[in-house]
Amino acid sequence: MDFFNSALGKNITFVRPEYFIISGFIGIPNINYYYVFLFFVYIVSVLGNTAVMAIIYLDHRLRTPKYIVVFNLAFVDLCGSSALVPKVLDIFLFNHQYIPYADCLAFLFFCYTCLSMQVLNLVALSYDRLIAIIYPLHYQVKVTHRFMLSLIACFWVFVITVLLIAVGLLTRLSFCKSVVINSYFCDHGQIYRMACNDYKPTDYFSWFLVVLIFWLPFTFTLGSQIPPNARILNLSLTSVFPPMLNPIIYVLQTQEIKESMKKILKFRKKSQITVKREIMK
Repeated sequence: MDFFNSALGKNITFVRPEYFIISGFIGIPNINYYYVFLFFVYIVSVLGNTAVMAIIYLDHRLRTPKYIVVFNLAFVDLCGSSALVPKVLDIFLFNHQYIPYADCLAFLFFCYTCLSMQVLNLVALSYDRLIAIIYPLHYQVKVTHRFMLSLIACFWVFVITVLLIAVGLLTRLSFCKSVVINSYFCDHGQIYRMACNDYKPTDYFSWFLVVLIFWLPFTFTLGSQIPPNARILNLSLTSVFPPMLNPIIYVLQTQEIKESMKKILKFRKKSQITVKREIMK
């Protein structure tokens, strides 16, 4: 069977696979028990997140900025589980390892979108907690419904945009070697590393996303959970270091300041020479 369909002309070695093969769970002993576990987890996730969304929607007392984020997190968890688990069970339980090229990219997009939004929702919750601790008297002013809705909307726009770029970069790759993805879903890293042509832009963008969407939010979320004493030390450092660095970063980069410093140093040097001459006389 032909795995590849030529996307461009004969003189251009650019090919896209007709489909990919997902091989992540193949060969693992007693894996069927794990599928039962996945199904159980999925059912609990659906029921739990649906219940959370329903409670927040029906109880007007819970329509606060914090629970806007909780509602969105439950929605994202529900969508993420529904995008991943049923497809995984279909692939491995019913031996549908062959997934069309376009379907694989769509699968990748929805899975990573939900995963990224889960992380950013935790950032929003950590921010809410941080403001409540540091500015308890100004919490109602700083964390409003409008602010939280705008923040969540910005997260959605950002995630969808960057993942569309990531998928777009994948469509520029040529696959002429293997089409077997050694993962349980259409893993972004597994896909672009199978490419025959240069995938460095995709690799660099992938690392950029890892830092921006996972490591920075993880650091912020972890920092928001620190004990009060350590928080005080951290806040004190952020108060001390900027005044020290600002003159170096901003003032010394100004041309007028540089010229003035040169004149002062030259004048001081001339004065020292004059004093030495007077002493020698």
